[in-house]
Amino acid sequence: MTTPIPHTALTRRHLFQLLGLGAGTAALAACAPSAGGSAGTAATGGGAKTDFAFSSWSLTEETAAPAIQSLLGAYGDDNGVSIEEVSYPYNEYISQLTLQVQGGQFTGAAHVDVAWLGSLAALGKLQDLGPLAEGVDYTEAGLTAAQFDGVQYGLPWNIGAIGLVTNSAMLAKAGVDEFPVTIDDFTTALTKIKKLGDGVIPYAASTKAAQLKDILIWMETFGSPLLDGSTVTIGDDASVEAVTWYKELYDKGLIAPDVDRFDARSLFAQGRTPIYDDAIVGRDAVVTESPDKDLAGKLAAQSRPVLAAGDTPRALVWGGAIAVVDGEGAETAADFARWVTSDPDAAREYFEERGLPPATESALALPEVAADEFGAQFSERITATATSNPFWAYPQYAQIESAIAEQVQAVLVGSKDAKSAMAHAGETAQGLID
Repeated sequence: MTTPIPHTALTRRHLFQLLGLGAGTAALAACAPSAGGSAGTAATGGGAKTDFAFSSWSLTEETAAPAIQSLLGAYGDDNGVSIEEVSYPYNEYISQLTLQVQGGQFTGAAHVDVAWLGSLAALGKLQDLGPLAEGVDYTEAGLTAAQFDGVQYGLPWNIGAIGLVTNSAMLAKAGVDEFPVTIDDFTTALTKIKKLGDGVIPYAASTKAAQLKDILIWMETFGSPLLDGSTVTIGDDASVEAVTWYKELYDKGLIAPDVDRFDARSLFAQGRTPIYDDAIVGRDAVVTESPDKDLAGKLAAQSRPVLAAGDTPRALVWGGAIAVVDGEGAETAADFARWVTSDPDAAREYFEERGLPPATESALALPEVAADEFGAQFSERITATATSNPFWAYPQYAQIESAIAEQVQAVLVGSKDAKSAMAHAGETAQGLID
């Protein structure tokens, strides 16, 4: 049986170190699961350059694909190699990539959410990229986020969090001049926003099963630890209260059915919602898609409301890394992984195109990055108190999240009450851990 990681928040000092604003070592232990996996060969990144494959969910996204394809093209041209693009939509990505890796049908470099490293490492085919991280000024936070069981299975590309992104102009129009601090005030504010008229969704919360794992951060907000040692606590009073509240929002039309992250981005871009959950990566998508050319100036990052004034706002650590699957083309794929995550020019280009925080001290010091006001606000209000999902400690975390999401979905559609559904969710999750 595996041992879960400590569920610790980033301190303000850690935040500054994460952003490259202070000296010392940043400790983002909350990102580093501790379950075991068998490392593949140690990467070298040397030798003659060969063709390889690169996979990323972002290659399926209209706003993100050009920036990544530009980097792939630059590396390919400079090194005289061809790079095969492999892509699946985000909600299908980890299951499809796992099948491909397990079946020996994919080798090369893979863009991964740091939450997936445990599941992929368990397959025993990821290279140990520790040797390639040596001599590169990756932030300690980034390096730790891309480790699993003490092995550097990924090289960090960007590290941040998921929190509330808002349209300040829409909120002001609804009479919400100050973003609410508590859950009760948040619910009152959503009621005000609903009065803006038909077609407006006060809060584009995730309600589609594939993204209902977002409810976990609200459960924590209500006081559930989710996991106590190796005991799943879902089914406790706090988790039931959180889902009951979510159901009330659903029934009152303050959140809408069948919404996932990408639906929420579209609604936000179209001016149909002033609040949704996202990582900073969503900024590029909503600004690009929106007919409102001034939307970028209306964006604001907000701390998640708390149960009682004085509580610490919750946010979920989020980050992207590049892992390398051992096999044909892996040596050059590893060299690409190091280049794309550490080369200053590559970092500058990628930041200018997507606004994602890089993971090296030198890139964080670039004028373009340092001058990003929304990025700094996002980090101050959201990343500063971010914690990991404690279920990341287990390779089967995706099944755990799915089991919980199914029960929350049942509550939303009215086929189960919150108490019995959360009891069932907790029991199922516990069975996947034991």
